[in-house]
Amino acid sequence: MSKMLVVKANNIIEASYQLSLNEQRLILAAISCIPKGEEVTDNTGYCVTRESFIELGINPKTASREIREACDRLFNRVITITTEAGTFKTRWVQDIMKYNSDWALANPEFIQEVTGSDPYAEDYILAAIRFSKSVLPFISNLSSNFTQYFLQDIAGVSSGYSIRFYELMMQFKSTGYRKIRLDDLRNMLDLNDKYPLTADLKRRVIDTAIDELNEKSPIKITYKLLKTGRKFTHLELKFKPKVEEKTKEIDSKKDPNNPEFFIKLSDPQRHMFASKMSEMPEMSSYSQGTESYQQFAVRIAEMLLQPEKFREFYPLLTKLGYK
Repeated sequence: MSKMLVVKANNIIEASYQLSLNEQRLILAAISCIPKGEEVTDNTGYCVTRESFIELGINPKTASREIREACDRLFNRVITITTEAGTFKTRWVQDIMKYNSDWALANPEFIQEVTGSDPYAEDYILAAIRFSKSVLPFISNLSSNFTQYFLQDIAGVSSGYSIRFYELMMQFKSTGYRKIRLDDLRNMLDLNDKYPLTADLKRRVIDTAIDELNEKSPIKITYKLLKTGRKFTHLELKFKPKVEEKTKEIDSKKDPNNPEFFIKLSDPQRHMFASKMSEMPEMSSYSQGTESYQQFAVRIAEMLLQPEKFREFYPLLTKLGYK
């Protein structure tokens, strides 16, 4: 997932809409599959798998159910986009296809080619999303006035507000500074009459997003609420990469031969590597009875929390691309 890029026109970044966290995950996972720099049409469906949802931080035990529920709700969601010509409202998607496991088993070549996923996995699910004709120009073949970031940057966040705030800051990534009118923020988040008091907006929305992004995203953020007269009217955001901080941490623990060597993986990392490790021949001695790959992956994810097991599995993690 590290190279999966999300690209959106700035009109979409600042558009007015309300999506749940899982609905946003569906949208972002599908957008990251759109070919970059190529002409695309609204006849193409972009696929989201159970595995891609797990990589974004969903519990493997509930991933399939959460994809189904998000697909059902997303179909009715609308977005209001402002352009030079004016403002228009449209649906995000024109249709969503939810393939069942029987179909996946009957068409393994298609599944493997399109997603690289195993159609024989337990509780397999694949959703193909076709974006609406009105939205597609704002998420594909963009050459200017767009924002981009890696999908893994927001993996593991538990608030939809966190994703929106991250995107609003990435729009000004080059400066590390953004100032937003609170009225504009309320409109972009489609809050309507929710949180009319600034104190409630701060506690329920701003602090929720900023605190989580400081913990889980690649950037460090500080903010201030600014007044015009006696009234709070603007939000000032300052942010910068955590690169130096992460580099120091990695350097101090880079020797796998150290008896204390241990790196705590994020939940999305643990589940992603555990899912892949469950199918490796080298892990066969750790499996129990007739447990499925999915059940085995859940146990491996738990084992990766143990320093001793982490050191034991480290060669396999590096084999799978962990650095």
